[in-house]
Amino acid sequence: QVRLVESGGGLVRTGESLRLSCAASGFDFDSRAMGWFRQAPGKQREFVASISSTSIRGNTDYGASVKGRFTISRDNTKNTVYLQMNNLQREDTAVYYCAQALVPWHAYDAKMYENWGQGTQVTVSS
Repeated sequence: QVRLVESGGGLVRTGESLRLSCAASGFDFDSRAMGWFRQAPGKQREFVASISSTSIRGNTDYGASVKGRFTISRDNTKNTVYLQMNNLQREDTAVYYCAQALVPWHAYDAKMYENWGQGTQVTVSS
């Protein structure tokens, strides 16, 4: 049974940083790409970042709104994927979800992901 558990969310001020973690279990972790998505109230789910399997270099991809501020990484020894978020802005406020891809290469389309975590709230205040 696949399980994805996010942690690390919280309340921060504009310009501060947070690191989200997603602990995965129930599947061969490095056989799949992993991704982060977010959803703010009243808005559609938005792609944040993805990272491919290390078998194909662990390539990364980012949404335009977070590129240069957020960094995705994975630790296959801990079956964990991380999202380092720097210089947070109010528009980054959302519930952040970790997801397991259907494939080993990174993807921005939510349809390419088959399992999702329960989400962790990130709130950025001015």
